[in-house]
Amino acid sequence: MTLRDFIDRIRTSGRLTVIKEKVNAEYEAPMIAKNTSGPVLFENINGHRAIMNVLGSRDELGAMLNVNRKDIIQSLSGIQPDGEIKIVDSSPTKEVCVEEVDLYSLPIMTHFEKDGGPYITAGIVVSEYDGVANASIHRLMVVGKNKLAARLVPPRHTYLLQKEAENNGDPLPVSIVLGPHPAVAFASTTRVGEGKEFNYAASLMGNSVELFECDNGVKTPHSEIVMEGYIYPEERTDEGPFVDITGTYDLVRQEPVITVTRIWHRKDPIYHGILPAGPEHLLMMGVPYEPRIYGAVGEVTKVKNVILTEGGCCYLHAIVQIEKQTEGDAKNAIMAAFAAHTSLKHVIVVDEDIDIFDSDDIEFAMATRVKADSDVMIITGVRGSSLDPRGALDGTTTKMGIDATKVLAEKEKFERATMPKNIN
Repeated sequence: MTLRDFIDRIRTSGRLTVIKEKVNAEYEAPMIAKNTSGPVLFENINGHRAIMNVLGSRDELGAMLNVNRKDIIQSLSGIQPDGEIKIVDSSPTKEVCVEEVDLYSLPIMTHFEKDGGPYITAGIVVSEYDGVANASIHRLMVVGKNKLAARLVPPRHTYLLQKEAENNGDPLPVSIVLGPHPAVAFASTTRVGEGKEFNYAASLMGNSVELFECDNGVKTPHSEIVMEGYIYPEERTDEGPFVDITGTYDLVRQEPVITVTRIWHRKDPIYHGILPAGPEHLLMMGVPYEPRIYGAVGEVTKVKNVILTEGGCCYLHAIVQIEKQTEGDAKNAIMAAFAAHTSLKHVIVVDEDIDIFDSDDIEFAMATRVKADSDVMIITGVRGSSLDPRGALDGTTTKMGIDATKVLAEKEKFERATMPKNIN
């Protein structure tokens, strides 16, 4: 169960694009990935192999889960973070050991013209301190041959572990995992219980996840490349600009520095890069929240499906499909969705006859089933997303919920015309 296995699978399906010509890591490879539908494997980026758009569509995500793309959320909603973890002594990752670290020798990409530098965008930072472990993807800007500026967002787990270590005057040991099985990468973006990311990955794969111990003590999954190192107390540097999910530049901030002490990798490793604001970035940021919304809405009404739309950056806009039982169900669903994903900005609730994967159908529901003075909820002064350029400096915003469902007492007025299936 490796990245290479997954690549072979999508190659067989015909969804993999292979670029054999030599490509530059600065702008050129990201531009090709941006203009390529589906996964793209580069055979030669500055002499290295690399892949982008691994989970660049719901088709690839469905393939990872062995379900139809429209059934992804129902499948994810039933998966618990209780899979088996095995600690092993050896790993195919350790085929090659690099002691003289030079990050500039790797195909780490520069994506946009105002980027602060080359960025590792698919690096899973695994950290352990005082018996607590965490795994999550962080953007990592190259600031030296063995130095990375890490954007650690408060109050998430890696940030809290780093602050605790720093307060005690200790370095935080970390490993940076590049190119594990996609289920491991996806699990690291999902908010599960403390230290349960690899258990969740095991449940996604239906198989155990093996971890080996790095020299700094961090237990790490098999992958194409693993960097190990430390975040030393109070070492900071400028991080950014960086393009986040909205396709706009995030702020430059003072962030902690990871000092890379050693790199392990497989022979002829495949580097994984995620295009900022690209389809893989959007799906990996947004889809893990969909089952959370699905579960929360299911507590207040009969939920059928949920999607965070690509037009809403897979993060700020949700479409919730319900089987309406009573008037008011849609408004309860709106409030449940906002509670489940506090970064949500706009929510539209539709009936089961609306295709939530079809933006025209969503617009049809809004056109024919919404009366603004009674069906639109405006909520002011609530916590929003730090990624929303329209948010206030204190992190608050205004949210909107739209009830685009039929009025039950007048449902015959909303019947959609159909043609007969059989004509004699």
